[in-house]
Amino acid sequence: MITRSLDAFKANGQIVIVGASLAGLRGAEALRDEGFGGRLTIIGDEPHAPYDRPPLSKQVLEGWVKADRTKLPHRREIDADWRLGVAATGLDRTKKLVRLGDGTEVPFDRLLITTGVRARQWPNPAEAGLEGVFTVRTCDDAARLQAALAARPRRVLIIGAGYIGSEMASVCRKLGLDVTVAERAAAPLAGALGNVIGAIAAEMQRDAGVDLRTGVSVSALEGDSRGHVCRAHLSDGTRLDVDLVLASLGSIRNVEWLDGARLAAGYWGLGCDAGCRVFDVHGVVTDDIFVAGDVARSPHVLFGYQFLSMEHWDNAVLGAAVAAHNMVCEELDRRAHLLVPTNWSGQFGVNIKSVGVPSFGDEIAFTQGAVTERRFAAAYGRNGRIVGAVTFNQGKWLQHYEALIMRSSPFPPPPAGFDVPADARSVPADFPPRGVGAPDVILTGHDPNERQAELVQPPR
Repeated sequence: MITRSLDAFKANGQIVIVGASLAGLRGAEALRDEGFGGRLTIIGDEPHAPYDRPPLSKQVLEGWVKADRTKLPHRREIDADWRLGVAATGLDRTKKLVRLGDGTEVPFDRLLITTGVRARQWPNPAEAGLEGVFTVRTCDDAARLQAALAARPRRVLIIGAGYIGSEMASVCRKLGLDVTVAERAAAPLAGALGNVIGAIAAEMQRDAGVDLRTGVSVSALEGDSRGHVCRAHLSDGTRLDVDLVLASLGSIRNVEWLDGARLAAGYWGLGCDAGCRVFDVHGVVTDDIFVAGDVARSPHVLFGYQFLSMEHWDNAVLGAAVAAHNMVCEELDRRAHLLVPTNWSGQFGVNIKSVGVPSFGDEIAFTQGAVTERRFAAAYGRNGRIVGAVTFNQGKWLQHYEALIMRSSPFPPPPAGFDVPADARSVPADFPPRGVGAPDVILTGHDPNERQAELVQPPR
């Protein structure tokens, strides 16, 4: 794009953002900061303006903050056409149109996709429809669940002990509610941090009075004559009388609306390059379609160029800024989104923070503090270098480990100089086995010159 045409686009072009999310809002603000003065349209399937999601599983459920008081502040005027409460249902790349659920179409010169993820529902629709069965992703979800918890259920069942499920269990105990957690893995947080840290998280839950059941799954939910959940059946044959069930089963990337658009969209998200430009189904980069936030999946130089989907607050903010810059600049001025991700969680009186990608590692070493006091730092390694770290009530050290990760420093890392644990040897991090999903792309044709990629959408 020559400078003259770029200037004309920045003055009179049309950019559409699909996803009225944190990434969508920050992307819109960044576009205006970058000098884009054309028409800007923001499409969102929820009727709400963009809001902050982390408080939903913490302060909102504890009753500190109302769910409708989590709106994100606008850092500047963005002069956008907001299309809220209507979902995008299709993308016509040839005509450059986004199709909406109300039958209208929105044209674009460039498109930014920030549709994020949604909560995975309980798989049995009839059981999921029972009164008292919840998921948490939206502010409406959080408002309904907060009201149900305030009604003092006799026993809460949480299915899944990842970050959200564990935070929910902590909230229930703070509210004085009896809570059972059913987790099919050997320990809470095992998928994100491994079983070594998971064992510590399990002790935290049990010490707080959580009825933690690991190595089991929930096979069925049962309702009473009024259609309210009343009982859960576990895979070990036991039955639990429950009044409220929270299914914390992970997330699903919001890419279904892209079916037929021949983009690299599937179970793991929407593939893009390090500059947030979306790949088509063949792995060829597009010129005018960009992606940011939870739905994006991009290669990272620090982690073996593996494609990573990062559901982190800073990934949404910084990825949106990179995408916005690259949408309105010359090719040689494009930037890469090279975030070292961070994550945090507050549960059972402990502030847990991580940096890097712990699950990319296969070894772990406690590097500072005391595990028995739940005040420590631990580093993760792979192939002799540090790739991640986690802290329990030691968040002040996160930047230290971030710097080590950015420099691909050796693992185990050198001692920090004080507060060194008695045993700092590295041991296997013990992550659960990861399932291999069915392939969602096939190649057709026998002639290499005519060979084409075809998406095969797995059942959702």
